[in-house]
Amino acid sequence: MLAADPSGVVVVFGLILVVLAAFVTEVVPNDVTAMGVVAALVVLEPWTGVGPRAAISGFANPATVTVMAMYMLSAGVQKTGLVERLGLRLAAFTGGREFRALVATVCTTGPIAGFVNNTPVVAVFVPMVTDLAESANLSPSKLLLPLSYAAILGGTLTLIGTSTNILASDFARLLIDGRDGIGMFEFTGLGVVLLVVGIAYLLTVGRRLTPARVPVDADPVVEFDLKDYLTFLYVRPDSAAVGQSVEAVDEAYPAVRLLQARRGGAAYAGAHSDRIVEAGDVLVVHGPRDDVDRFREAAGLGRQPGDVTEDTFEAAATDGLLAKAVVPEHSPYAGESVTETGFREFHETSVLAVRRGGDLIRTGVTEETLRAGDLLLVRTTPAAVQYFADTGDLLVADERALDRLADADPEDVAPLSPKTPLAVGIFGGVVGLAAVGALPVVIAALAGVVAMVATGCLTSADAYDAVSWNVIFLLAGVIPLGIALESTGGAALVSSFLVATGEVLPPVGVMFLLYAIAGVLASVITPVATAVLLIPVGVTTAAGLGANEFAFLLAVMFASATSFMTPVGYQTNLMVYGPGGYEFTDFLRVGGPLQLLLAVVATAGIAVGWGV
Repeated sequence: MLAADPSGVVVVFGLILVVLAAFVTEVVPNDVTAMGVVAALVVLEPWTGVGPRAAISGFANPATVTVMAMYMLSAGVQKTGLVERLGLRLAAFTGGREFRALVATVCTTGPIAGFVNNTPVVAVFVPMVTDLAESANLSPSKLLLPLSYAAILGGTLTLIGTSTNILASDFARLLIDGRDGIGMFEFTGLGVVLLVVGIAYLLTVGRRLTPARVPVDADPVVEFDLKDYLTFLYVRPDSAAVGQSVEAVDEAYPAVRLLQARRGGAAYAGAHSDRIVEAGDVLVVHGPRDDVDRFREAAGLGRQPGDVTEDTFEAAATDGLLAKAVVPEHSPYAGESVTETGFREFHETSVLAVRRGGDLIRTGVTEETLRAGDLLLVRTTPAAVQYFADTGDLLVADERALDRLADADPEDVAPLSPKTPLAVGIFGGVVGLAAVGALPVVIAALAGVVAMVATGCLTSADAYDAVSWNVIFLLAGVIPLGIALESTGGAALVSSFLVATGEVLPPVGVMFLLYAIAGVLASVITPVATAVLLIPVGVTTAAGLGANEFAFLLAVMFASATSFMTPVGYQTNLMVYGPGGYEFTDFLRVGGPLQLLLAVVATAGIAVGWGV
């Protein structure tokens, strides 16, 4: 066991505490914090023992490169249309039945997430599952949380299921003598057990615990409590708006947004319309009541009776619609104010309200800084929806094109790409080559990316866009922190406390304790950071106990990859947080028992399969 350097250990632990605090509070994005770690380790080199070359070694780490390549390969498979086609089959299978909808959601998402990165899988499935819920007369909240949990469980099936698995494989190569990483399907048997146990929980106990936060087929205006923020106004003959374009009227009164102009049975989307306002037109405006009243008096408008609803935007022939959209973790809009995003100028999109956890923001929306996980209610256009869907900058949670899933012709709604056989074949080749050991997984993955781009399954631009660069920088930044923890003897110091518990606990009990600590930590910070910090601790603890080092590494790996108790612990949880209308405690109530159950099952499975 490495002797600890007292001053170095103090400095590294102090840095870890600062990093953990930054991760939890998110005063800056996690990837920025990780880059700060790289700089801090070098500045504090006399104590951390990490020089410039070691500090940036995370960028050349096989785990980092493999995760990047897997994002690209997943994008190539996603572009085939297979996942969307599966969604249509699910709708036909459910037949509008509640339990079938839940079974279809969890039993398909899990296996897919074992091979395709679970983030894009959940991104594709959120609108589909929302429509499944509607067809089953079921609150979407009852399906979206199980969707995320099933995707997380699926990540335990293969080496490429999650970034933490890939990272654990590299740690196994570095820390355990005689180990050259982890095989593609080496732990699949236990992963299948966890998936089956998890699905059984979600279909029984979890089904009862999951709340119905969003009403069935809820009108977004009601869901976001916007009754007092959307108003009908009519244009009087002597109004100052007569003779001006809709766009000019909107720009003249920036405190309110002009969303729609109506004339007879027709409706025209604002605020970029050049249609001339005439007497008798009805305008749909958005803004606080006081601002709307000032706008009405200044423009010489009258108040039109009636409530603005979703049908106001959907019923009349117009290119405007209401939609809900989530700000994903990698979105370029995260950290920008609504005004800075350019939604209105470039995408003819107005943000009407923002739901952030239990908070509903309806005033001062244009100056609100967006965060990952925010749910936006927007008045937008089909073209903008298509743009957001293509780029992934926003996750549109209720695409109108999916409203007729059960009756749609799969060939029309989700056509398969002509490149589908090629893309699937290339992906299968990557998995096969890595599984038989013909190539290291990192080389097989990179070769797969080259093959997909060369054959036209994926453009180079799409490949770069598919990567969640925040995850890559997070990985590259925290890997050197693990090096510092190991080199200063900090990991040995922490493991000595765990080894001490061996006086009252058997080795399998110590492993369960390590699993529980890792699971809790992964729910508070990122799974990647948890794996980096605790895998060296786990391996050192096993060595101190004379136990199986690989078994303890697997315990940390599985615990880090199965984070259910908070919406911030895993990015798929964050993706369903807003669309499901969940409260923070919902994840603890539903995910807490599941995490405890899996801790018991996984620890027992590792003990049986690999010995302790």
